[in-house]
Amino acid sequence: MEVNGPALWDAQFPWPAEDAHKHSRGRLGVVSGPAHRTGAARLAARAGLRVGAGLVRVLCPPSATGVLAASLEAVMVDPFDGPSALRRLAEPLDAAVIGPATGVDEGTVEALDVLAESGAALVVDADALTVFEGRSETLFAHLDRDDVLTPHEGEFERVFPGLLAEGRGTAAAAAARRANAIVLLKGRETLIAAPDGRLAINPPAPAWLATAGSGDVLAGLIGGLLAQRMPSFEAACCAAWMHARAAALHGPGLIAEDLPELIPEVLGDLYGIRPDRPSSASSRPL
Repeated sequence: MEVNGPALWDAQFPWPAEDAHKHSRGRLGVVSGPAHRTGAARLAARAGLRVGAGLVRVLCPPSATGVLAASLEAVMVDPFDGPSALRRLAEPLDAAVIGPATGVDEGTVEALDVLAESGAALVVDADALTVFEGRSETLFAHLDRDDVLTPHEGEFERVFPGLLAEGRGTAAAAAARRANAIVLLKGRETLIAAPDGRLAINPPAPAWLATAGSGDVLAGLIGGLLAQRMPSFEAACCAAWMHARAAALHGPGLIAEDLPELIPEVLGDLYGIRPDRPSSASSRPL
């Protein structure tokens, strides 16, 4: 087990090239729930945009279009009314986040099926995990090694029943092998496991992260890095570290909406430790 930190993934971080444009920086989609449950998707989408994805779209039921369009600016809003419409929207995506407040119902299962066919790297969170309780193998059939599952312990138990009895580290490693995907097991010491046996532990996170919506931000950070083609294990490790770092920078009183706004400071600090950074870049210690 390795301790997660910049040394583990900094060489893979997707800093934009001088000739970058929005499409070269990656296209992220985030699936939203209905009109009264759009907040989670908005948090994930803003996090993905802040961490560098060049173009972010929220894919939503038609009933949610007005709510989302009134509250999003740089993030685009695309309604879909069935699998064929979602399939068209998903085709150009490099990564997609599904699960935050999408609903524990067959609509989420259907959307995951469509996204899995698109070739986009997936972040599967929240409702998109819970909906597969008792039928985990159906979920695993949709996944490949580029995808990332982001359960807290309750969701982990629903998808991987009984594994936690073996201890968190052993459980995360076994889950990654079983799902053939990256598994990020959230907690005070978040664990990131890969099917090939790699396992990283994030240093203890600030207690301020125990607040509604913080997991949606984490899903969006991972999705934004995947959209920029950062390898999935490194993207999950990086996002977990940045998420905790942002919380530490804020301190008491943190709410989930604060986290994306702190990512530029975290990025600035990371850029400052690059050996090839311009002399004017920040070099504050991490």
